[in-house]
Amino acid sequence: MLECSAAAELPNPGTQVRKSRHRVLEDPVLGAHLDNNVVAEYVEIETPVEGMQLVTSPHDRILHRMAGVGIRGGHPPAHGKAPGVIGVGVAVTRDRPHGIFQDPIGSLKGHSPDGVVLVRTGSIPKTSSGKIQRHACRDGFLDGTLKTLAARYSWIADDRVPANGSATAVRNGASRAAGDQFDLNQVMQSVMQQVKHVAKERVTSLTADTNIVALGLDSLERMEIIAALESEFGGQFPEEILLEIETVEQVSRAIVKHMPAAGKNQDEEVPEEHYRFDQMVEYVQLQRNKQLLESTGVPNPYFHAHEGVTRDTATIDGKELISFATYNYIGMSGDPKVSAAAKRAIDQFGTSVSASRLVSGQKTLHAELERKIADFVGTEDSVVFVGGHSTNETTVGHLLGSGDLILHDALAHNSLIQGAILSGARRRPFPHNDWRALDQLLTQLRADYRRVLVAIEGTYSMDGDFPELPEFIRVKKKHKVFLMVDEAHSIGTLGETGRGIGEHFGVDPRDVYVWMGTLRKSFGSCGGYIAGEKALVEYLKYTAPGFVYSVGLSPPNAAAALAAINELEADPARARTCRERAIQFVELSKKYNLNTGPSDGTPIVPVIVGSSVVALRLSRALFERGINVQPILYPAVEESAARLRFFITSTHTADQIEFTVSAVSAALQEILSDGSPATSTSAMRSLRQSIATVSTQ
Repeated sequence: MLECSAAAELPNPGTQVRKSRHRVLEDPVLGAHLDNNVVAEYVEIETPVEGMQLVTSPHDRILHRMAGVGIRGGHPPAHGKAPGVIGVGVAVTRDRPHGIFQDPIGSLKGHSPDGVVLVRTGSIPKTSSGKIQRHACRDGFLDGTLKTLAARYSWIADDRVPANGSATAVRNGASRAAGDQFDLNQVMQSVMQQVKHVAKERVTSLTADTNIVALGLDSLERMEIIAALESEFGGQFPEEILLEIETVEQVSRAIVKHMPAAGKNQDEEVPEEHYRFDQMVEYVQLQRNKQLLESTGVPNPYFHAHEGVTRDTATIDGKELISFATYNYIGMSGDPKVSAAAKRAIDQFGTSVSASRLVSGQKTLHAELERKIADFVGTEDSVVFVGGHSTNETTVGHLLGSGDLILHDALAHNSLIQGAILSGARRRPFPHNDWRALDQLLTQLRADYRRVLVAIEGTYSMDGDFPELPEFIRVKKKHKVFLMVDEAHSIGTLGETGRGIGEHFGVDPRDVYVWMGTLRKSFGSCGGYIAGEKALVEYLKYTAPGFVYSVGLSPPNAAAALAAINELEADPARARTCRERAIQFVELSKKYNLNTGPSDGTPIVPVIVGSSVVALRLSRALFERGINVQPILYPAVEESAARLRFFITSTHTADQIEFTVSAVSAALQEILSDGSPATSTSAMRSLRQSIATVSTQ
């Protein structure tokens, strides 16, 4: 494995080193990416063909003051199999009986490598003791997450190797070596490899009849497999078949039938959907979905314009409604003291800080707010970001990388998952709130990775339930991993004084490495924060792209959040009232036989109706009765879990809660008993299929 590094790190190289280096410098593909002096780290990693075990040499880490490796000429193996042994970084070697690799300067006995891959310095996954993580290196090569500069393979023509030098090039070269048509058996092997790569230990064996959907993969993992196969075979699955292909053989036959095995003709016209947004497949499908929703006879429930502050009520189209559609949980947005603080900040600092805080966007308000958040949560320090979603995406994406593992709850928010994808780390969901399953996963996987982050939430935004935090802390300590808790919906609402799930369970805040929260819910502002130890916060402030390269939090938003926390400290009864109203809603719902799922004393209460169409109609029926609540449809949740989601606030009155629950029950009974075609099984199935097509794109 070659890591490119600065010349200053090297002692004077010897003659033998310079001679070896020149062989690569003269290579037209690789030479352009190397300076005159580099540090080379050579690692032997074998990616076996089907049925073989991983074979490694005893040389875990060999540092060489050189940069050259000869590339052996030759052709793909006669049996037509994809190369089975990959030396990630320096040596890419085909299937051999003993898995022996050629040392770059000849100190190891063996053969010359079949290929060379150059990766950036620092990108090779290692343990804290400096030992190479072979499995992580192999995975990084196969999924293209190693930071590769260039690659050469002896069995693939120069113009066939992509810039990232990923394993896709290796497999494509073998898949098409036999001719213009894809071979079904080879395609099935590729499909199985992609499934195994994503599913990992969840797959013990695969056959042509294995149902991929039934393996327990989440929707993003299934999409990852689809995207990888489309990239590998150079085409796209037609939309209409995505819901029909489930087994390995079905997917493979779809590839053979629909993917262009012979490649693209450079003289062909570029289709409009590749350069016009209004013709993009995804946008066309969106329009179809909107038309289908219109066919239900229910007005579009989205983008209703609110004409004033939304607390317990909202004004839409001049009509005042009881509002359960926003998360102004403890009434801080619109609170006179909070609004006054924001206005004063505008007068003193303006409406924007007009720069990154790292350079000249730092205001005194920022330091005050971050100190207040740290004290409120119980940590050494905190840092605020301009958005809640970007807080998670930036933090997770920046703290983890290749060779690391992120384990998140199966119902984790999109921002956590997007951060995991951005990081390049391995991502695995575990069953919702199941700390025992997490413990088992870590027992199996911990030793294979460098850093491991476990991400959970203080309150889950769809069901309104929360995890047994002490048990997750116990698992975290047992396996020596980082624990992150997203408190977007629990800060300000859980705990006797609103300090969140940590206060609710009485845990030591220091037992959670990363506390995340938003400023736009309980604190009536905008943005997000990370609270934790000083080292974590300092690192993020100086290096996190979403902080360093972003404008700082605006003065009115910073002032509003600061005032809101002060108000909550002065009046913690707001948090208690919010929980009391939520408990009242759940208890009344049970009397009316409404399904509120696992919601338990949190401000999120679902009413599950089991049909997207019914949820749409129920939302509209309540709107007409003076209640504003949004439907949650498939694929945001499973079709059987389609629902209305009620956000309860401390500003709601007991009478409003009672009126609303009664109205929900009456309206739902009317819908279920009217025999409308819009609630028929066929109509609901049509809606599910249409929306599901978009979810796979």
